[in-house]
Amino acid sequence: MSKKAKANQDDRVGAGKVVIWTSSTVSRTITVLVMGYLMVYCTDTLMLAPATVSLILVLSKLVDGVTDAFAGFIVDRTKTKWGTARPYEVFIVGLWLATWLMFSVPTSLSTMAKYIWVFAMYVLANAICTTFLTANATPYMIRAFKGKQIVKLTSYGSIPAMLAAIVFNVAFPIAMGHIATSPAGWSRLVGMIAVPLAAYGLLRMIFVKEQYETETSAVATEKLQVKDILKVVKNNSFIFILCIITLVYSIIANMGVMVYYFRYIVQNTDLMGMMSLVTIITIPLPFVFPKLISKLSVAKLMMAGFLLSALGYLVNFFAGSNFVGLMIGYLFTGAGTVPVSMLMPLAIIECADFNEWKGIRRMEGTLSSLNGLATQIGPAAGAGILGVLLQISGYTGDLATTSQGSITMIRMLYTLVPMVAYIIVAVMLYFYKLDKLMPQIKKDNQERRALEEAATADK
Repeated sequence: MSKKAKANQDDRVGAGKVVIWTSSTVSRTITVLVMGYLMVYCTDTLMLAPATVSLILVLSKLVDGVTDAFAGFIVDRTKTKWGTARPYEVFIVGLWLATWLMFSVPTSLSTMAKYIWVFAMYVLANAICTTFLTANATPYMIRAFKGKQIVKLTSYGSIPAMLAAIVFNVAFPIAMGHIATSPAGWSRLVGMIAVPLAAYGLLRMIFVKEQYETETSAVATEKLQVKDILKVVKNNSFIFILCIITLVYSIIANMGVMVYYFRYIVQNTDLMGMMSLVTIITIPLPFVFPKLISKLSVAKLMMAGFLLSALGYLVNFFAGSNFVGLMIGYLFTGAGTVPVSMLMPLAIIECADFNEWKGIRRMEGTLSSLNGLATQIGPAAGAGILGVLLQISGYTGDLATTSQGSITMIRMLYTLVPMVAYIIVAVMLYFYKLDKLMPQIKKDNQERRALEEAATADK
């Protein structure tokens, strides 16, 4: 077999491996989508004040800040027979348990006790379970796969998550209208999803082993110190740009305004589920990412995506309650967010390469945690912004008594506000310079590794 043929074979990623590897991602994706309904569950079923719910969700992020600061560091320091990152996949079970309990608030509790229950389950799901699942994701991938496998897996691996999201977005609003008509109905509906997806999410941990070390043997034996985190914070400004981008995306994607828009403006939540079918058109996009990345860059692809999404939100503004117009807008917004939602791990790996180039530890887990903090703050901040603005604008939870001001607020939050936010993010990515440095960084890192390994072998 020629060297080129062997290289192509080594770079190959089978469909079965993609399905198994993405099992955890698919499972986590659905938890995020389920939590997008938390605000409407609290306001319209538990009859809790939206501003207060927003406040406790935002307060939960204080706990996230503490756990995220150390989760990645803990993952980076872990050395077990199962590997560095692989053991933390077990948190998918805890994530689904906490999500189910979040939508199973006992009706016998007092109003204050209900707030405390939601707060506790939200913290358990996000500050603990999601934090470790986020911190271990990139370190696990680069220890289980290598080279072009990672690019292909990141690109093609988005397809199962997209398909699962489409199925959920079609089925859940319909099921919500028929099953989640009471507190017990909400608990039953989320429980029906939680059990099979928790089991499915464990497939990756069971079947995918860690095979590769990401640092030279000499560096890998050095124990990480807390001061190594400070070195990353001091020397790598690019990860903070990625965190800001992730934060804005997470706020917009998880605000939960869509269900309000279809309930109060379109006045048909079943159509919300049907509209999600349009995203099937975007499924082939990941197949072109590997070639596009080789010609452009991850940052440039994300920038183009955000601009496309901004156009989609502008279409939504002019569509109003017109279903066809909203479908076109949804197609643009969905297609535009595919790059950032699926290719961010590659950007984090580039930041780890930059760390190595600067002579500090790669710390993929720590970088993932920093970006993961933005991912977790986003949904709470989005729900918080939504809740506060709804209450200020006179939202009552009843179409007959809700003010015109709240209807206008819902419309702005579904159209012009995200449009402006994504344009700002696209401008930030235009000035993101790490992608231009990557060819030299990779060349220098490879040469340094070769010299260090040769020196180690001579001893």
